[in-house]
Amino acid sequence: MDAKVMKSKVVPFSLKDAPSLIERVWPAQMISVEAQRERKAVHGQTLTSLGSYWKGRKPLVLVRACILGALLPSTGDDEKDLAIFEKLMGMSDDQVACRFKEKVSVEEVQKFGTVSQQSALIDDDGQGTTLRKLPKAQRESLMGSVIQRMPYDVRAQKLLRPEEVDESVLTGPALDEVNKHLGTDASNLSELLEQLGLMRFGRRPVVVDTFSGSGSIPFEAARLGCDVFASDLNPIACMLTWAALNVVGGSDASRKEIQQEQAALAKAVDEEITRLGIEHDSHGNRAKVFLYCLEARCPQTQWLVPLAPTFVVSEARRVVARLVPNKSKKQFDLEIVSGANAKEMAEAAAGTVRDGKMVYSLDGETYSTPIKTIRGDRREAGGIAANNLRLWEKSDVAPRSGDILSERLYCIQWIEQETVGKSRQVTFFASPTAADLKRELKVKNLVSHKLKEWQEGGFVSDMEIETGKENEGPIRTNGWKFWHQMFMPRAILTAALIAEHGQGRAHAALSLCKYLDNNSKSCRWKVSQSGGDGGAVSTFDSQALKTIFNWAFRALNVAPWQLGEFARSPIRTNATIECVDARNFRHSMDLSITDPPYADAVNYHEITEFFIAWIRKNTPTEFEEWTWDSRRPLAIKGDGEDFRHGMVDAYKAMSEKMAPNGLEIVMFTHQSASVWADMAQIFWGAGLQVMAAWYIATETTSDLKKGGYVQGTVILVARKRREREAGYKDEIVQEVKAEVADQIDTMSGLSQNLKGRGRIENLFEDADLQMAGYAAALRVLTKYERIDGTDMTKEALRPRRAGEKNIVGEIIDFAVQVANEHMVPEHMPPKLWGDLSGAERFYFKMLDIETTSLRKLDNYQNFAKAFRVNDYSALMGSMEPNKARLKSAKEFKKAGFEIPDFGPSSTRSALFAIFELESDVEGDDVLSHLKDLMPNYHNKREDLAAIADYIARKRETVDETESRAARILHGLIRNERLG
Repeated sequence: MDAKVMKSKVVPFSLKDAPSLIERVWPAQMISVEAQRERKAVHGQTLTSLGSYWKGRKPLVLVRACILGALLPSTGDDEKDLAIFEKLMGMSDDQVACRFKEKVSVEEVQKFGTVSQQSALIDDDGQGTTLRKLPKAQRESLMGSVIQRMPYDVRAQKLLRPEEVDESVLTGPALDEVNKHLGTDASNLSELLEQLGLMRFGRRPVVVDTFSGSGSIPFEAARLGCDVFASDLNPIACMLTWAALNVVGGSDASRKEIQQEQAALAKAVDEEITRLGIEHDSHGNRAKVFLYCLEARCPQTQWLVPLAPTFVVSEARRVVARLVPNKSKKQFDLEIVSGANAKEMAEAAAGTVRDGKMVYSLDGETYSTPIKTIRGDRREAGGIAANNLRLWEKSDVAPRSGDILSERLYCIQWIEQETVGKSRQVTFFASPTAADLKRELKVKNLVSHKLKEWQEGGFVSDMEIETGKENEGPIRTNGWKFWHQMFMPRAILTAALIAEHGQGRAHAALSLCKYLDNNSKSCRWKVSQSGGDGGAVSTFDSQALKTIFNWAFRALNVAPWQLGEFARSPIRTNATIECVDARNFRHSMDLSITDPPYADAVNYHEITEFFIAWIRKNTPTEFEEWTWDSRRPLAIKGDGEDFRHGMVDAYKAMSEKMAPNGLEIVMFTHQSASVWADMAQIFWGAGLQVMAAWYIATETTSDLKKGGYVQGTVILVARKRREREAGYKDEIVQEVKAEVADQIDTMSGLSQNLKGRGRIENLFEDADLQMAGYAAALRVLTKYERIDGTDMTKEALRPRRAGEKNIVGEIIDFAVQVANEHMVPEHMPPKLWGDLSGAERFYFKMLDIETTSLRKLDNYQNFAKAFRVNDYSALMGSMEPNKARLKSAKEFKKAGFEIPDFGPSSTRSALFAIFELESDVEGDDVLSHLKDLMPNYHNKREDLAAIADYIARKRETVDETESRAARILHGLIRNERLG
């Protein structure tokens, strides 16, 4: 990756003092849509196949938006600046044609198309409405014009992701317009970024990420044409970053070499597995998956009972493992039944592990024993957890006779001999035969015999599991004391072969880690996978290391362990990777883009030991200089005092090495209101001033996000604090008020101007305006070094008591109130808005948002915090992450009058009146009841009428019945005779 220096006519440092676009305008809603689309591509994401076990990757499109936003100048023409940015992102109307992917349906043409577009695209011959047959180019051009009229989140579903389109096709046609606007003369995007870097910093921009994780930030920065420096304390993070830059970003020649070596590695391992005869039966069938479960002896009957939460193997094929008592052995045989009936499916689905208990039936009687009792779980002196499980020794690869928990093979999925190696395979499930069990024993004996040799050679882990928040499970629940015991002997054998045949090759280390992730005893068998056929999931499918009762082992040619092919993304700039603490950063740089571990739900410093254990003694040359240890004590983690001090030190180290006009962009997820005060303290201590904040919605509907566990990403933009200003709280409060109001009015005005010029939807939504309020407050606050005589850089490091209030929190809370006062919903009288309680404002604001497609739970969370509604769930009809909604009047019925700040309000009374009208109560009775509910009814008539009118308007397209009832209520109040 030797970078060439480009010659250009641009003037060095001509943009040295120009503000960046991301400090002024940034289309966060559009970026959110593209970021979510990239996330939902799952394994189709560019870097995921290097190792999906690292879940914290930020979408590449988000990184691209940050880099472009940081380098592009704000010229004073917001609309033109925004148009240029959208073209460089591939998000403009002009680029629909080159991103075209999916044709538009008749219904979509009718819904979004103009009359002329409908006429050109639709045939109605009286027999039915169909799309007209047209030449491909004409059809796609017409459909593209219809797509341009769709809301952006709908539009994006019809298009390729920007990175799926060749850069020259995506942005090449726009470069003449871009060059004219910016004064550049670039012929491609990389040249443009180099020229912008020259104009700002006097060189190609140097982008730094000192919390590189899996490498998405340095990879995208390098792919765009920046020089990059990436570092992380964790060697697995560094390995994934190296792979992003050198495997995915490698030259055509290096990629070809890696593919050839990967093929040779797979061939060598496959030949050895085949020679051993451990994945084939006597008929030539080859195993696809082996299913295992734990067994334990019931203390009540002394029977050996297989343990699993379900014995359904395949939903689609109706395959189950049926427990058949074997009285002579006092254990159960497991018979694999295909085409099971409803009763058999239900019995199998019940499993033998229910609510933490072993549950089974024998001779008509049901026995139930807590698993904790079977293990002998207890607390010893000092509160230390203990049980009766034998702790496995380093030489153990399987349970010993007499262990409380044993392991059992209960089902094999076979690929029929005639279809082995073919793209369409025929498979079947079967109980293990005596020959299968003999092969199991062969593998166990071979691994036991070779284990010490492999461990000494560094091909198999010999590392002990260090307990912790994540890693205590294997020890406590199974007695596994060493990392290799997280794997069946089959997996240990295959992993050893991959390590041995791939020795010294960096790509082989990546493959080994992928194999380990996909073949441990924590790999669940998911019966609904593969369309209900059943399939295995990876160890870190749920971002945690969990021990389970039954698991799947995938055979060599089934487990996804090879790197595969990647989209061509050659990197030609300079890239440096170091395995160091962020606090020890010592390199010159222009832009810092980081995703620090703020309140990180994933304990990477612990779970990556799962992989470190296998690589540390067999390290490829490229990784030899790194420390192959998780270095837990040094990891910056959590959200307490140590975290805050660590963050201050890390960002101070970067700030000191950053160009005077450089930017630091910090990404973090937030679920706590206290985060803003924390971040202000961190930036103060690091000598930085916040310039802008943006909100990117990143939630999905996966199991991880259920139950209201959702996340959005906040993008904070900061510069070096240049002045050493001092101020007083009462003055700063007024300055914050003016700054917040000006920021929101500016953004709202730009949004309205663009809508007036034909834009389909708002450029900024309420979440963006709310972020702007936070940013404006932090921008004012962090420019001061002393407030009320207090040195804020020292205050940042002062220990705090839980719940302690301080000036920063108070001013930020005030800024949020100011922001919300400026976000009066359309059709809501400003005076009424000013008189409403927080709960009422929340309800009406979300009614307004529900008229759009933004039904994301994090929107409700954000506004509940903003309006100080402690428990907003009482106002919610649904709390599904992407289908959240308020309760309707009909759902409230007669309840809800006890809700704080909402029950006694005019709003609640109006909703009750609407409910009565929907229930066919006479109008006179409705008014009478309304007066009973509100003793000051006559003073509140105007408010009630306005509330009814507002609800009628907002529910018109959401709930027609409620809208009609609200309209009737509005008429009843307006036409009421007062005497």
